[in-house]
Amino acid sequence: MDGIQLLRLGRRLSELGREHVREPGDIELTSAEQEVMAAVITLSDAGIGDIVRETGFSQSHVSALVAAMRERGLLTTGADPADRRRTRVHAAEHVVRGMNRRGARAVDATLTATLGDPARASRAAALLDELAPLLLSQPDD
Repeated sequence: MDGIQLLRLGRRLSELGREHVREPGDIELTSAEQEVMAAVITLSDAGIGDIVRETGFSQSHVSALVAAMRERGLLTTGADPADRRRTRVHAAEHVVRGMNRRGARAVDATLTATLGDPARASRAAALLDELAPLLLSQPDD
């Protein structure tokens, strides 16, 4: 696999993930908003700087995205109790509930619909199950 294939695979997996968790009536997020939301959920008690490091976006871009998503009711913010100058960001409770509900569903149906063959879908799911812990673990895990 070369770098271009890796980028294409990453993009395709992101598309499949979004397709899998999407439900009728969902609020549409831009790709940048999706990155911020993923960082907020992954980091749990995220500061703006944490989101900047996780996404690679500039601080001004993250701040603008967080403000817009807060206005839409997708995120909540508050002052850090340890340092009132810092802002802590959390996903709104209804967003977390929806993500947990959708994320708990197995991907088999999505993979079968994509690949058109249950056997190939099963093989792809097995490979993803093997790959995920390798690529999602931190180096010191």
